[in-house]
Amino acid sequence: MRIWVDADGCPNAVKEMIFKAAKRRAVQTTLVANRVVGHPQSPWISSIVVASGMDVADDWIADHVEATDLVITSDIPLAARVVELGATGINPRGEEYTEANVRERLSVRDFMADLRETGVRTGGARPFGPRDRQNFANALDRILTRALPG
Repeated sequence: MRIWVDADGCPNAVKEMIFKAAKRRAVQTTLVANRVVGHPQSPWISSIVVASGMDVADDWIADHVEATDLVITSDIPLAARVVELGATGINPRGEEYTEANVRERLSVRDFMADLRETGVRTGGARPFGPRDRQNFANALDRILTRALPG
């Protein structure tokens, strides 16, 4: 198992939880971004800087993920690719992507994009808060426990 982090938009609080879990559970963790992303020195944590451009980091993750891996991303198209490949995906708010919900999220995302293109203001995501941090911590622990028993 490896943890892949779509690090460009990942909240720092989430990255810190991932770093702690990687060290505690001895899980290879790779942050992928189109810029340098700081991380603690650890044999379990590394980063990859990809070229700038639309979806370059997402494509890199999708090209390297395996079915036993965990991907942390808020990017719905990447999440759909991860689920299609048989891997596990969660967002920084701790919501696990499944075949059922990722299709629905893609539809909503596309609908909202269409609305924005016509000039409708759709608002944005709610601020990341303590409940989100707790939900992510719980989801990460649950997934790692399921994948790494004992």
